[in-house]
Amino acid sequence: MTTKNEITRFNLPPGRVIGGKYVVDSFIGGGWEGEVYKVIERRTGIQRAAKLFFPQRNQRDRAVKFYATKLNRLRNCSIVIQYHHSEILRFKKGNVTCLISEFVEGELLTKFLARQPNKRLDPFQALHLLHALALGLEQIHKVREYHGDIHDENILIERKGIDFDIKLVDFYHWGAASAAAIREDVIQLIRVLYDAVGGKETYKLQPPELKAVCCGLRRDLISKRFPSARQLREYLETFTWTSQ
Repeated sequence: MTTKNEITRFNLPPGRVIGGKYVVDSFIGGGWEGEVYKVIERRTGIQRAAKLFFPQRNQRDRAVKFYATKLNRLRNCSIVIQYHHSEILRFKKGNVTCLISEFVEGELLTKFLARQPNKRLDPFQALHLLHALALGLEQIHKVREYHGDIHDENILIERKGIDFDIKLVDFYHWGAASAAAIREDVIQLIRVLYDAVGGKETYKLQPPELKAVCCGLRRDLISKRFPSARQLREYLETFTWTSQ
């Protein structure tokens, strides 16, 4: 339940200047914590992404500090958007904190899949997508961090040649990077694969190579077979295709 003074939408129009430094270009997306806009840096003309946090979801800047600290720790991970700095903006006579980061070309995986034939990927493409995700997640886990909320609305994707350029957004905080949190990231990756090929409706038609990875979405089997992103990545690089 929201109170009268809580902000639940910013609705920034294109052309609006924020922080005296940036011009709003377009709305990218929104969630529970705030909204993200594509902005143009006035002095240089460089495109950036600006995430504005709803004040009631960012008490004492705790959410901003969490994101800034985590993104800084993950600055060498190719799958993570690079954080630049924070800004204080004025909105409806109050202060709003904003994180400025690199702007990444691409689209949400949900929109990408909606444009594909039958709104899904074929098994080979889907496994290729999973490999790109596992490779990036392995880098995150190496520095003892995790994502915590991997799904198709938190994945930015751009096809480059035969590869996929992937970025993960909206990291979630469930506490320290425990073994359970890291295993959960891998389970969520497998769910992305399952959904990318059509989910329950098409699963029985999938080749055995894909089913061997999905494990029927049984969490116990997934965790036993792929206890880490590294082991999932290594499996994808070495398994043998038997189906025609």
